[in-house]
Amino acid sequence: MNRRTTLRAALASAALAASHTARGQTPSPSADFPTKSVRITTPFPVGSGPETVLRMLADKLQKKWGKPVIVENKPGANGFIAIEQFKRAQGDAHDLIQLDNVHLAAYPHLFNRLPYDAAKDFDVIAPLFRTYFFVVVAAGSPYRTVGDIVADARARPGMLNYGSWSVGNPVHLGSALLESMTRTQMQHVIYKETSMLYAAVANGELNFALGSLATAGPMLRGGRVRFIAVTAPTRQGTFPDVPTVAESGGPAGYALTGWTAVALSRGAPRPIAEKIRRDVDAALAEPDFKERFATLGYEPFPTTPEQFSGFVTSESAKFAAVIRQAKLSLD
Repeated sequence: MNRRTTLRAALASAALAASHTARGQTPSPSADFPTKSVRITTPFPVGSGPETVLRMLADKLQKKWGKPVIVENKPGANGFIAIEQFKRAQGDAHDLIQLDNVHLAAYPHLFNRLPYDAAKDFDVIAPLFRTYFFVVVAAGSPYRTVGDIVADARARPGMLNYGSWSVGNPVHLGSALLESMTRTQMQHVIYKETSMLYAAVANGELNFALGSLATAGPMLRGGRVRFIAVTAPTRQGTFPDVPTVAESGGPAGYALTGWTAVALSRGAPRPIAEKIRRDVDAALAEPDFKERFATLGYEPFPTTPEQFSGFVTSESAKFAAVIRQAKLSLD
């Protein structure tokens, strides 16, 4: 009898302890995420390089999560249309947005009024890729090096021109950075479309333009333009014969990248943000992404959240200095 009493008491004690333990354990909010469709808004048009990468990612996340992952294109107005939609949702972590370096690091210094606060509105959780640019000249251009461009710009202040598709995009700011670092003055010419921009380089209407493999590659493959330098700190494996800007007679330390990332609303539960980041990183590491990146001239951007935050801060400081030096300002 005593043994049975003791056994029942021990079992009751164990059950009570288990009950307390279960009540003390709160399930992680990421355990069931997502519980409904996920929407990713992008400011990039259908078929563009960044949008293509995002759709590949959405397909992989949909398979992993077992819920629809919908990409909504809202191009135009410097990305503000997409950002306004994202801000209106202001829901839970089932709404994400794709942003690039100008949205996060350049526009806060360029626009007097922005429809968003880059520091307060977004929790940037994962970079998707980065790309470097090439210094693009016409196939028959007399410029063989960046040093040639700089020398001519110094000899004829204000006469040389370069192009881009708007004020404040990476190609424009990267060209302005070259002006600043070489203490030269050149003209910035704006074209409505990238196809028009690089056609103007090929036709000799523009002295040069910065361009990525995705945007200037078709003209290169057609033999109408040449790449005389790359804006990376080292030569790139896909173009080992193209020197860096410094190796091509340009300023030492010159570098320019373009990159995109996915973000949540600031204040989203940290466990869910971390889950999304892990799943995004795992998807981007798959072989088919590496193949697509190679065709677009993109490369993975592996980094910790802390390192990426520091990188964004340094990019912001660099763009701020360029914008201030060039006296750029937009309403």
